[in-house]
Amino acid sequence: MTKRLEGKVALVTGGASRPGIGAAIAERLAEEDAIVVVSDIDHAGAAETAALISEKGGNVTAVKQDVTSQRDWEEVMAAVLADHGRLDVLVNNAGILDVAAINSDRAVPALRRQFDVNVEGSFIGTQAAVAAMRQSGGGSIINLSSVAGLVGFRGSASYAASKGAVKLFSKSVALEVAEENIRVNTVHPGIIRTNMQSAGADTNSDNYAAIEAAIPAGRLGEPSDIANCVLFLASDESSYVTGAEFVVDGGYTAQ
Repeated sequence: MTKRLEGKVALVTGGASRPGIGAAIAERLAEEDAIVVVSDIDHAGAAETAALISEKGGNVTAVKQDVTSQRDWEEVMAAVLADHGRLDVLVNNAGILDVAAINSDRAVPALRRQFDVNVEGSFIGTQAAVAAMRQSGGGSIINLSSVAGLVGFRGSASYAASKGAVKLFSKSVALEVAEENIRVNTVHPGIIRTNMQSAGADTNSDNYAAIEAAIPAGRLGEPSDIANCVLFLASDESSYVTGAEFVVDGGYTAQ
């Protein structure tokens, strides 16, 4: 039986952390026969993720990448095209969460750092992917936003601002490149059981406890829940889907 991503080349950023969304996405795409390049500023961590996927039969390599560096994007994209001749899927997953109340001394530094990584990193990556995908007749760009890019979260104004920006620039780029068979969509995870969310919960425990208690599905999400949504957007099954936002949150923002 033909796998859903057979012959497609995918780049997934932010794949070092485990449990993490990027690692889960890289594994899921590889399971469907994608050729996967997983990147992270933590090269050793990305290499460990790649090794674990390779042990299961996946075709995956790891590269070091700082997503805030335009030079890194140029070098990584050039390497992907040199090694594989095309790019079909980009998953801009790399991101950070820095919880800081609006009146704290850390509020503005947190805002700037999250815009560097979450917004500019995804923006430069999208720009690089569009250029690469034009060479091979199209592709799918999947930008990871958050439910915090859709609704407010107490104590997370800077993070919400960054993720809201990801949502809207993605829609704008989707309109710009739709006629070129390049699709751009966003995925908005809810509270997912990852290392990053654990760190946020440690510094904002009361708010996180209230959020978890309010999830209609009655549980935190798993990285695999996000990976399965990304798989659909990476595959040809979503060929008529662009400029859309996919919420994977156990019903939290439906209330």
